Amino acid sequence: MDIQMSNASGSVTVADEVFGVAFNEALIHQVVTAYLAGGRSGTKAQKTRSEVSGGGAKPWRQKGTGRARAGTIRSPIWRSGGVTFAAKPRDYSQKVNKKMYRAAMRSIFSELARQERLLVLESFELDSHKTKEFAAYAEKNNLGQDVLVVTESANDNAYLATRNLPRISVVDVQAVNPALLLRHEKVAVDKAAIEKINEWLS
Repeated sequence: MDIQMSNASGSVTVADEVFGVAFNEALIHQVVTAYLAGGRSGTKAQKTRSEVSGGGAKPWRQKGTGRARAGTIRSPIWRSGGVTFAAKPRDYSQKVNKKMYRAAMRSIFSELARQERLLVLESFELDSHKTKEFAAYAEKNNLGQDVLVVTESANDNAYLATRNLPRISVVDVQAVNPALLLRHEKVAVDKAAIEKINEWLS
């Protein structure tokens, strides 16, 4: 299939098995959920009654004091005691096969193309890192105010020019992920990057 280029005449030919597959919502949901879960730190931790310091001796004898029985001052019902159901570091990551991940990416790219939210640029180059230069470029090429720009390789000028724009992201092909693709209204990909994606997902 052919995708019309946004800032140049002509079109770019891409594989139907990458940009023309059916939308698989269940698979995309599973892969996006797994991707976001993998980004969770899972580092919170609390101490149980066995881990807090002190409390080695019984605070008073079992009987005869008139007070309630107590075996340790680090009981969860005491001030400075341990936590009853203490949170522990955990791994939230979910296993996703490479085939599933690539299939989900193909489904997302195909749906973006069907909805005409996928723009192909002849090239994406900025002469400086000024935000106003990117704003002028975006207006000229009808990128809109909510766009993900995907380049073949890292582009320092583009990153610096867009880092204080809240709904604009610039990444290279290596950094593309399903959550990022779905977060933006439009996805603009330069010609070299679309060929790399075509090769990667074929």
